[in-house]
Amino acid sequence: MTTPSTHQYRMPAEWAPHTSTWIAWPHNAEDWPAKFQPIPWVYAEIVRHLSRVEDVNILVNDATAEKRATGILRRAGANLARLHFHHWRTDRVWLRDSGPIFIKKIADGSVKNPADEIALTNWKFNAWAKYDNYLNDDLIPGHVSKLYGMTSFEPKVGDHRLVLEGGSIDTNGAGILLTTEECLLSEVQQRNPGISREQLEQAFHDYLGIEKVIWLNRGCAGDDTHGHVDDISRFVGENTIVTAIEPNTHDENHLPLAENLERLHAARNLAGKPFEIKTLPMPSPVIFEGQRLPASYANFYIANGLVLVPTFNDKNDRIALNTLAECFPDREIVGIHCGDFIWGLGALHCMTQQEPA
Repeated sequence: MTTPSTHQYRMPAEWAPHTSTWIAWPHNAEDWPAKFQPIPWVYAEIVRHLSRVEDVNILVNDATAEKRATGILRRAGANLARLHFHHWRTDRVWLRDSGPIFIKKIADGSVKNPADEIALTNWKFNAWAKYDNYLNDDLIPGHVSKLYGMTSFEPKVGDHRLVLEGGSIDTNGAGILLTTEECLLSEVQQRNPGISREQLEQAFHDYLGIEKVIWLNRGCAGDDTHGHVDDISRFVGENTIVTAIEPNTHDENHLPLAENLERLHAARNLAGKPFEIKTLPMPSPVIFEGQRLPASYANFYIANGLVLVPTFNDKNDRIALNTLAECFPDREIVGIHCGDFIWGLGALHCMTQQEPA
């Protein structure tokens, strides 16, 4: 069976040039109970910044939703010429998890037709094995493939179509991937029952061009997805990883994040050398209606010449912004207030999916 790796495809790093960012316009008030009203305006601020540097593909349920979203975006000052609407119904807005994961051919001079340079992988989405209404979201990669006439690969082990959310992985674009055991290996989560660590690593190799997987243990407190890596540890360079820490020994994040830091210090790259590890603080606990929310600065999004960073009106906002400015000296660092947004249990990285150029 031919797989993307046999055709020299690989998942690029997020900081590689983008053609566009894909998002879905918020419409399900139940995702932000009693707090939905400000959410479209948070989206508008995000799109305003993204549309300065790249195209933005926006999924809306219908023409009425497009008209409403366009009005908000116009008032917010977004560059409407760079916005492209698609009338595809969605259950939720978390395109990092439900959208396609794009792959690109390694530059070796073998690409005869530029249209063949980019393809996509269509992993099964089952709403984190938590919700029943996900069938619209699971169709999104197929819609994108049809729109572009783009080659699409459907990852399987035997007859089992593999479940994978984009927020559960992060790559340096050079064959190394970060993920967590809590998300992908726990039988409780019911992503891929009976599929082993070795089978998952082989799938990452076959479909994303991964040569090595770094397994962290657990994610952060309040994470509805049970351990997505994009809330705790991210590549910010081919050999540099930024990871969240919590110095307060009484906080429930302290021990799992400390263990992940130890694992990262022990990890080695493909040349057998250690990674450069930088640390991000966690904001003070964000709690609403008695529920701990997954507030984390690690849920940033890297766009063309720009990094959008969640902020929480917290004393550590400045430290996080300065740390990421050091990691990306050639990009503008923009804080996006996510105090209301995080009530939806996701932030900037969760809502976006990059399309490589």
